[in-house]
Amino acid sequence: MEGAFVRIDKWLWAARFYKTRALAVKSCELGRVEMSGQTVKPAREVKTGDLLHIRTEGGEYEVEVAALSEVRGPAAVAQTLYRETEASRARRTLVVEQRRLQPQVFAVPSGRPTKKDRRDLARLRDR
Repeated sequence: MEGAFVRIDKWLWAARFYKTRALAVKSCELGRVEMSGQTVKPAREVKTGDLLHIRTEGGEYEVEVAALSEVRGPAAVAQTLYRETEASRARRTLVVEQRRLQPQVFAVPSGRPTKKDRRDLARLRDR
């Protein structure tokens, strides 16, 4: 798009931070998107050079708007719409590494064990 401004919800959707525009709108309303340290409404307009702080399920991003678009294209094109800061990239890799090193916790099944479970337990006890 050649215009000087784009709605932030459309840009977030086009840059593939959110799967749908509705999710982008909801994220803005919940305060998960900030510009210049202030939460933004979905209709807020962004321009190239703006610095955004975005919290998604995939992590926290600090990005600079590099290009504007109102249409969602391929992922390769979407990645050209922003530049992630080095600090943000380092923070995300650190979080991924910490998550990888944490022990996996599995849910304990509720209720009585099945016949197969009882046989497996008996086999373990006999060893």
